[in-house]
Amino acid sequence: MALSPTAAQRRVIDAADPSTGRLRGTEAQLAGLVKRGLAFRHPRPPHDHFLTPAGHRIRDADAEPDPPPGPVPAAARPDTGGGVFAARVGGEEDVPAGAGPARLREVRGAWQGLLELRRMTRPDGSTELPCAWERTHLVRAAALALEAAGHRPAGPAGDDGYRVRATPQPDAVAVHQPDAAALRECAATLERAGWQAGEHTEPRTRTRYLLASPRKV
Repeated sequence: MALSPTAAQRRVIDAADPSTGRLRGTEAQLAGLVKRGLAFRHPRPPHDHFLTPAGHRIRDADAEPDPPPGPVPAAARPDTGGGVFAARVGGEEDVPAGAGPARLREVRGAWQGLLELRRMTRPDGSTELPCAWERTHLVRAAALALEAAGHRPAGPAGDDGYRVRATPQPDAVAVHQPDAAALRECAATLERAGWQAGEHTEPRTRTRYLLASPRKV
């Protein structure tokens, strides 16, 4: 669990780059943020420091007014355990109709963090292909690629947003989207993100869906 930052560290978090989460501060401040799980040090020169999802949440919380008293909605709480960011796969309960500024920043930060993870774990430093984490978290990884590109997840009432679901195939997910044009746009987004996606038809309902899997080469 991430520890609360000191006042000096909080100022460093607040001054992070809004797009990439890149940090500037003294070595002691940055090392302290890494120790608290709020930042990570890039392994390649120039070894810059970036906010982790937990660090992004602290910055976003500072930028927003305090919420009204009362229980926290389920959609506002992390749902993967350990405070890790979770992309919306579609159909979640109690999810707001639109994506507010805080959510957009969180998604953008998570996507940039995933690209950094790709870069760090590939010998050539490439970000074009999915990494091992994505291959073991297929549904969340595909949903993040879609949400980060601006696609809207479906609500609990079954509107025209996307839904990402597991399949019997261990290396593939299904992406459902009632609108045919939007389904093709989802395919294009996943392909740009390093996935291969093809349209298929449900035998009984005759509805179209995508079968997507991470590319290996």
